[in-house]
Amino acid sequence: MRAPAFWQAGGNRLAAWLLAPIGWLYGRFTLARLANPGERVAVPVIAIGNFTAGGAGKTPVARALATALAQRGEKPFILSRGYGGRLHGPHRVEPARDTAAMVGDEPLMLARTCPVIVSRDRRAGAKLAIQRGASVLVLDDALHNPHLAKDFTLAVVDGGAGFGNGFCVPAGPLRAPFRPMLRHMDAILMIGADRHHVAVELRGRPVFASAIAADPRIAEALRGQCVLAFCGIGRPEKFAETLREIGAEIIRLRAFPDHHAFTESEASALLSEAGKLGAMLVTTEKDAMRLAGGPAREKLREAAKILPVSVPLPDDLLAAIYRAVDSSRSRVSTASGLE
Repeated sequence: MRAPAFWQAGGNRLAAWLLAPIGWLYGRFTLARLANPGERVAVPVIAIGNFTAGGAGKTPVARALATALAQRGEKPFILSRGYGGRLHGPHRVEPARDTAAMVGDEPLMLARTCPVIVSRDRRAGAKLAIQRGASVLVLDDALHNPHLAKDFTLAVVDGGAGFGNGFCVPAGPLRAPFRPMLRHMDAILMIGADRHHVAVELRGRPVFASAIAADPRIAEALRGQCVLAFCGIGRPEKFAETLREIGAEIIRLRAFPDHHAFTESEASALLSEAGKLGAMLVTTEKDAMRLAGGPAREKLREAAKILPVSVPLPDDLLAAIYRAVDSSRSRVSTASGLE
């Protein structure tokens, strides 16, 4: 899906107003799902997601949190719906065997860092993860999923996009009116500068700040290079901003819909265009997961520089999450002792 231009702040208000009644119904449905307490499982559950449809940086945040939990001595498993993949699950992602068409691009990328389960039913996914030894579950893109009770809920906000035009899908990017959603959040992580001043709207919940950090080795290789950038992510402009920040010169940006499955002809066209421009091809780590299945796509993957990014998590945010994990574990232990 590619976000319509009128979703942006300052976009065409007429289109938004015409779709607003449908958005109102969508938002009420989402809030009803949020009100469901979900099923309590035997290990702590941390949910990460965003107020809006589309990319806000939640997947690198999930990876950063899983890494931090593992360093603390936990055995975290990430649970994902597996958007874009055909498997319903529950299925543990095997990076050496699975493809993005099977499990989705984000789970395939995350599985290179820590164990990942894809499952349309998060309860079934949680059961499999616990059977495989999970000590804590990290739910990627699950703020509005009602299947599991959550011990800590973290909303990620893209500071560059904010809440768009403030309407609910399909009139705007919000999944529900954000003020009622805010009651269900334990903390907010703002990624990048708050260009639309939404932090003032988030009062009542702790707001932490971070920023996208490009892999320093790849960033150095791209500094001063003329590049043809291509990506299929929620907000392609964010990728372009990162490239400019590390000193790359973007000759052309080819933006595709989020989770786009690249075809052989598109791969050939990108290779040809880069050759004519004399530009270096560069793409995101997430997009690289979808460059498989044909000779042109494989050639494009070999030719393109892949720019991994991370999101450092503030120490005080991690401390709050660790307290929630410990509190959940203590509660489960006490309940077990009373049985």
